[in-house]
Amino acid sequence: MHSWTQRLLTAGTTAAVLLAAVCAAASALDAFHVPAVQAQAHVTKINRFHKQINGNDKVMLTFNVSANLESLFTWNTKQVFVFLTAEYENAKNSLNQISLWDHIIPDKEHANLQLEVKSKYPLIDQGSSLRGKKVQLVLHWYVMPNAGAMIQDRMALSEFKLPDAYTS
Repeated sequence: MHSWTQRLLTAGTTAAVLLAAVCAAASALDAFHVPAVQAQAHVTKINRFHKQINGNDKVMLTFNVSANLESLFTWNTKQVFVFLTAEYENAKNSLNQISLWDHIIPDKEHANLQLEVKSKYPLIDQGSSLRGKKVQLVLHWYVMPNAGAMIQDRMALSEFKLPDAYTS
């Protein structure tokens, strides 16, 4: 006859194995989900473009963001972290990425965005190579599941050119 501690350990081990199997199944099912994200973003105004005291270029932007991220949500989605980056090339680096704005979407009901926002973070270049530069806006998102691996993806949205001269 087994003691009560052996029975308790057997029940606990069985429950843990079943829970791990359910988490693995949830993660595997998310791999088959193909979202259809629709998004647009474009710069409406360059608020300020100047050279800082330390010699770095700094730009503050206003832009429109329109995105339907409802398809990212499944039964296993806890929340979605979305952010907009400015990407450009210069002589030092083949790819520069600067985060301009971010947002946490807690549920599917808040996943349809129609915003006009000032950049939450300034576009600062290490140096003075932003004048006349082409910059691409890219939307990134991280889907945070209740169980399983986090899924990330991105979408290039639009391109704009910075002025050839500083503004105040």
